[in-house]
Amino acid sequence: MSEKAEKRNKLAKEVLILSRNTLLVNLRFLDAALSQFEFFPIEESTLLTDGKHILYNPRHILENYKTAKEIPVRDYLHMVMHCVFRHMYMDPSLNRPYWDLACDIAVENMITELNLKAVTTPRERQQAQYIAAIKKELKHVTAEKIYSYLRQAVPDPKKISEIRGLFYADNHEIWYMTVAEIEIRFGLAASGTGSGDGEDGNESRSAMATVWQTISERMQVDLETFGKLRGLLPGSLTQNLAAVNREKYDYTAFLKKFAVMGEAMKINDDEFDYIFYIYGLQLYEKMPLIEPLEYKEIKAIKEFVIAIDTSGSTSGELVQKFVQKTYNILKSTESFFTKINLHIIQCDAVIQEDKKITCQEDFDEYLKTMKIHGLGGTDFRPVFQYVEQLRQNREFTNLKGLIYFTDGYGTFPAKKPDYDTAFVFIDDEYNNPDVPPWAIKLVLQKDEI
Repeated sequence: MSEKAEKRNKLAKEVLILSRNTLLVNLRFLDAALSQFEFFPIEESTLLTDGKHILYNPRHILENYKTAKEIPVRDYLHMVMHCVFRHMYMDPSLNRPYWDLACDIAVENMITELNLKAVTTPRERQQAQYIAAIKKELKHVTAEKIYSYLRQAVPDPKKISEIRGLFYADNHEIWYMTVAEIEIRFGLAASGTGSGDGEDGNESRSAMATVWQTISERMQVDLETFGKLRGLLPGSLTQNLAAVNREKYDYTAFLKKFAVMGEAMKINDDEFDYIFYIYGLQLYEKMPLIEPLEYKEIKAIKEFVIAIDTSGSTSGELVQKFVQKTYNILKSTESFFTKINLHIIQCDAVIQEDKKITCQEDFDEYLKTMKIHGLGGTDFRPVFQYVEQLRQNREFTNLKGLIYFTDGYGTFPAKKPDYDTAFVFIDDEYNNPDVPPWAIKLVLQKDEI
């Protein structure tokens, strides 16, 4: 490396350190987050971060600093907030250009709301009309919600690319690369800063995700504990922290917890001994010593109840999608016995409908003809009273559980039933009612259904 290049790298690093220190002075609650990085110069691209390193092009840093000293400070904070909100640990199925822009908008909006002179740049004014339009449609300006909004409001990918130019601060391509690819592309391993390949690399990436999760959760606790501090900070910061730190649920895995043991007519490979089978064929030609068992004990759903809150506050379309998702999970796994005893009960303040499902054909027919009944007030107690009557009438022999799909605003039973009960909420505002201590609480987002 030439002497001129070394000097350029040194100056750019000093600008980054100055930017970090400026943020530390103004945003003390970000102390742990701001100090997580190792600086590493690169000859291409602009700025990148994998959560452990900040990879910077010295020319890019110095040109921005020459334009306005606030730009490197804002860009540093921009990258830090990507890590705090864990934007790089995204669902692989997301559309990359839309997700990149959604993350940039969420972060830039939060930075603008800080109203901090040290990070104020001309791009704020250029971003204003787009942020205003989004805030008009969304109550919470988080990356997840902006992503859904953009997918509907801006179907043209070219337009997405144009808009992103106004919010761009760092290159996100590193988010989508493996540890090995990062090392090869940018030479981190050669410099002794790489984090390995294969399983070790994956473990390193997972470890960094855990580090940022801890930092993010600590920030959220601090903001919730010190109300005065929270009141001085932008709402989008607390919204994004609540969104990224909310507990996420796997409805598929959850549904399987309602399984019971039973026999299914299926060859049981687990208990079949091929040694005796082959030895018998060799000894007696076409007569094996042992035949495979023609039944197998599996976990499957045989008896349970789906209760649907059909009050005026619950969307009929969401109800249908929830039932469809439940059906798809059951249909795609070994969750159905040949004969089942499933009751789908619609209820607002009173029981509106009880549909008994005994086989897959019944479920198919129900989905085709399903209608929502009710749209009145919400009271959960009638469902439990009705199910208890069914049990006394021997409609159920081994009821495993009840899943209640609701917005949660209603009257709960005072007494715990003899079976497991789960209340499934659809919550887009990271805010939902409490349930009784004996009930299971499951929170799903609309896009998860």
